[in-house]
Amino acid sequence: MSFSKQKTFLKKILSLFSVIRGYNILVLVLAQYLASIFIFSSEDDALNVILDVNLFFIVLASVCVIASGYIINNFYDSKVDRINRPLKTGIDNYVKQETKLSLYFTLNFLGFVFGFLVSWKAALFFAVYIFGIWFYSHKLKKMPLMGLISATILTILPFFAIFVYYKNFSKIIFVHAIFLFLVIMVRELIKDLENIKGALANNYQTFTVAYGELKTKQLSLLLLFLTLFPMVVLFEYPELSYMKYYFYVALITLIFVGFYLWKSNKRNQYRFLHNILKLLLLVGVFCLVFIDTSLILEKVINKLN
Repeated sequence: MSFSKQKTFLKKILSLFSVIRGYNILVLVLAQYLASIFIFSSEDDALNVILDVNLFFIVLASVCVIASGYIINNFYDSKVDRINRPLKTGIDNYVKQETKLSLYFTLNFLGFVFGFLVSWKAALFFAVYIFGIWFYSHKLKKMPLMGLISATILTILPFFAIFVYYKNFSKIIFVHAIFLFLVIMVRELIKDLENIKGALANNYQTFTVAYGELKTKQLSLLLLFLTLFPMVVLFEYPELSYMKYYFYVALITLIFVGFYLWKSNKRNQYRFLHNILKLLLLVGVFCLVFIDTSLILEKVINKLN
């Protein structure tokens, strides 16, 4: 292969990586495995969780479906992204739309097959998930309130698949899910503020377009205030262990986000807040290893024995 062909091939790979948000996919895989080991699974040996074939297929199905979701979202939002993300759009467009759509259908098929290898219920779940992502990209995203709620639910659903697989219905998981739901919804609202220019140009009725920046900020502040309640409840659980320090940092961060958001009126300020919330969620993934450190020690001892 000549140097020019190698360069073209590399550009196409990087373009696809950008389209499917490869960095988000990698974080998702890590988050699903860490959540399985330290939250959902009752298995004493962490290695058994990692080598669980059914869990592997659920993670693979999640990766395929979410990657395809990014592709179809990229397809429907191409005009909006030209305004909001011109640089990324240039990279994404290095691969033809026909290639992207072919990959979209292939990934959806693989996601369904991987789900079916676990059970017909898992296959049904991922089939519904595939439809939900398409319906969101095609229709719901353009609706103010439904777009906001559905985007948040679709973000959390991959963890719901793990949750159902392990049938772990403990209260701490529900409370943690509420906290994540609220933070992700605030992130979606800030993203609406950040991308309002493209939404207006393409007649997207996002929450910010429909109700204005002031109402968006007011709802965001209300949701930030509501995050206090799940945090207070979580502090009552001894199993939280050293992860309580993450929630102390989260509390300070969310207070800062609230104050800074109220004063913000520029796109780069909203982007800054959006990235802070993304970082907060990412750090939360790594901090899962600090939940119930006595349990982690027990798993290590069991492995050594």
